[in-house]
Amino acid sequence: MLTITNILLLLLAYLIGAIPFSVIAGKVLKGIDVREYGSGNAGATNTFRVLGKKAGIPVLLLDVFKGFLAVDLVWFTSYVPSTEIYINLQLAFGIAAVLGHVFPVYAGFRGGKGVATLLGFMIGVFPEAALISIIVFVITLIFSKYVSLSSIFAGLFFPFGVYYLSEHVVPTMMIFAIFVPVLLIATHQRNIERLVRGDENKVKLRKKK
Repeated sequence: MLTITNILLLLLAYLIGAIPFSVIAGKVLKGIDVREYGSGNAGATNTFRVLGKKAGIPVLLLDVFKGFLAVDLVWFTSYVPSTEIYINLQLAFGIAAVLGHVFPVYAGFRGGKGVATLLGFMIGVFPEAALISIIVFVITLIFSKYVSLSSIFAGLFFPFGVYYLSEHVVPTMMIFAIFVPVLLIATHQRNIERLVRGDENKVKLRKKK
């Protein structure tokens, strides 16, 4: 499994994930570093907060695409789809992309929380489970108005989606599925603290008339 090709593809997956679209958008559109404003993160949510939806939507879609593209690098290998080694490589490439987003080499290793890139990764490997998580995210967001809480709830439902909806479950898939909510909780510690205090930022889903 640790061939030169696989190692190079793993590095490429990290470099794809490390592209800081939010930082690029801030520099190009307003000449600012979005990490110096709002929540201080280089992610889609903070891009919406600092630059608005015209920049936030493209950044969100591009961050999702990074994760989706990374897992598809497995096409450049000779492994048969749906086999255990094929799935394991997809997981490895996806994790590398998420780590790239969180610790981007192009931006001083100060990135975002990796939620959007993780979503793209999930869509590429576990489309059915990802759909369940997206539905949970949307419902939670509508009722709570908290992006952070919605992300955590979506992650908590993800392992169940993988277990019950995936056709071919291998041990590493379940390990990763359990890792997802753990990662989301770990990267949202400050948000959780603000939720407990009651001063977490809410999103405005509708414009006031």
